[in-house]
Amino acid sequence: MNAKTVAPATSATPPAYSESSIRVLKGLEPVKQRPGMYTRTDNPLHIIQEVLDNAADEALAGHGKKIAVTLHTDGSVSVEDDGRGIPFGLHPEENAPVVELVFTRLHAGGKFDKGQGGAYSFSGGLHGVGVSVTNALSTRLEVTSYREGQVARLAFAAGDVVETLVVRPRGEGDRKQGTTVRAWPDAKYFESSALPMQELVHLLRSKAVLMPGVSVTLINEKTKDTQQWLYKGGLRDYLMQTLNGEPVIPLFEGEGFADKQHDTFAEGEGAAWAVAFTEDGQPVRESYVNLIPTSAGGTHDSGLRDGLFNAVKSFIELHALLPKGVKLLPEDVFARASYVLSTKVLDPQFQGQIKERLNSRDAVRLVSSFVRPTLELWLNQHVDYGKKLAELAIKAAQTRQKAGQKVEKRKGSGVAVLPGKLTDCESKDISHNEVFLVEGDSAGGSAKMGRNKENQAILPLRGKVLNTWEVERDRLFANNEIHDISVAVGVDPHGPNDNPDMSGLRYGKVCILSDADVDGSHIQVLLLTLFFRHFPKLIENGHVFVARPPLFRVDAPARGKKPASKVYALDEGELTAILDKLRKDGVGEGKWSISRFKGLGEMSAEQLWDTTLNPDTRRLMPVQLGLLDFATTEALITQLMGKGEAAARRELMELHGDSIEIDV
Repeated sequence: MNAKTVAPATSATPPAYSESSIRVLKGLEPVKQRPGMYTRTDNPLHIIQEVLDNAADEALAGHGKKIAVTLHTDGSVSVEDDGRGIPFGLHPEENAPVVELVFTRLHAGGKFDKGQGGAYSFSGGLHGVGVSVTNALSTRLEVTSYREGQVARLAFAAGDVVETLVVRPRGEGDRKQGTTVRAWPDAKYFESSALPMQELVHLLRSKAVLMPGVSVTLINEKTKDTQQWLYKGGLRDYLMQTLNGEPVIPLFEGEGFADKQHDTFAEGEGAAWAVAFTEDGQPVRESYVNLIPTSAGGTHDSGLRDGLFNAVKSFIELHALLPKGVKLLPEDVFARASYVLSTKVLDPQFQGQIKERLNSRDAVRLVSSFVRPTLELWLNQHVDYGKKLAELAIKAAQTRQKAGQKVEKRKGSGVAVLPGKLTDCESKDISHNEVFLVEGDSAGGSAKMGRNKENQAILPLRGKVLNTWEVERDRLFANNEIHDISVAVGVDPHGPNDNPDMSGLRYGKVCILSDADVDGSHIQVLLLTLFFRHFPKLIENGHVFVARPPLFRVDAPARGKKPASKVYALDEGELTAILDKLRKDGVGEGKWSISRFKGLGEMSAEQLWDTTLNPDTRRLMPVQLGLLDFATTEALITQLMGKGEAAARRELMELHGDSIEIDV
């Protein structure tokens, strides 16, 4: 009979998953469990801002003229307004004081009803979780509401009521109406318990700007400082102050709001804006929705961008200002724009509880529909400013297009990949190494076979090299031949006043090797133009040379004790001298034979070595500026190679044409 072994139960048995495993978070527990879903946790500014936004909403609705923020010595912050006061009677359905519900229930508030008769037509409130989050993340929070001749007070600790609602008649020293909220933020929920003063001051100042006639005060009990902001002006002055004196080209401001007859938007919806265009400096961009700062922008920003672009584009087209080949995009108009935008939206849809970004789709059309016609009218009333703005936008478009055309060196594994057609040398001694830029593949083949593999590299070039005199540096690498030259040599293009990295230089001598005829001379000139314009330090440091292959070969017969020989001539002058010498040596007329090389490709590897590659017998000319300075040389090459210099070249040829022998 076989015994059956039963494995003992282990302590690692997974816990049971049943109905009791499901936990329901109640009240403000979700905020305490996951505060990052409801507020910024780097510091407590946002939970104070939630209280401030409620006070601002009262002023926006026309029920308050004063907001005061006090930083107390004990670390608490109080926000006081002169609005209507939070209602403190019993809620008809919840059977609890309304003021208690506002601070203890998620999704409870007075800003859901946006229709006629609602408490707030325009407000930043959407989710109804604002001040309840402040309450949940504070060790203590006190609320005092002055309303209808009475004063109501209650207090909370960690979101729970610890001092129940007490209502008393308004005394002589009490103000008529309004709300005061004092909160002690709980440091355990934040990376830093300190309020960022610069951000707080900016927030309060912007509230005052967006609500002309409403005074906003900041009282610091620790430093005994008091700051107050009250703006009678508007966004224009605020933007100019924020730009800190940065020179402004055009500054455009305006506003537009829907009336009762508007067929798309609700009465009061719209925007006010101030836009300044500057040539330099960091753009300042601030946008608000119902006084809520939207630091991440949103659809209202997109509406401003769309309105600006279409108005400027229309102006440019009307005045035919756009150069040929330039395509204008919204980012070109917006690139140098600083702005303050204040939008009023009846039912704003924000991304996330902290309301950093507006997602309301209609806001694009809302803002654009008011900005575009206003700016078009303004531009046509201020044509000079319009042309300056057009010039800025066109300049930005040209810069963008050039940047898009920039061609980088092809790379692999983090380093520049040597061109496949380069036949490199074996030595790593830069002072000893040479690279020959050879005209044509056939000549390159002969050079590869005839070279000294130890220290001579060959880079064949196909066809005529690009005339680079007027080619911008960022576009050089669009040409394969120039790309390969730069990579092979190991130095990037640069200007005469630059300090390029020469540590990557791979050859001590960069030698131009082309045919001895007119076409070869043309290729020489094109390559010299390339080095002078885009690699001047190679010339300055003595790294560029021109190889001089022969144009003729003379086969001379034996004469006396001299055996038959092959003699090479660079040009007609040398050929004449060689023939004169043969005659003096007694060689009869016609006893010799003359061969003319049509190109390097006709030379054998042995001939190319003897005449052009062998250091003992070759003719290699260093390229130098000579007696001319850089500026004079540059002017001369401009005359010879510039596209718009045909008249100057014609004059040069007429003056000096007779002194030049041309081999056609």
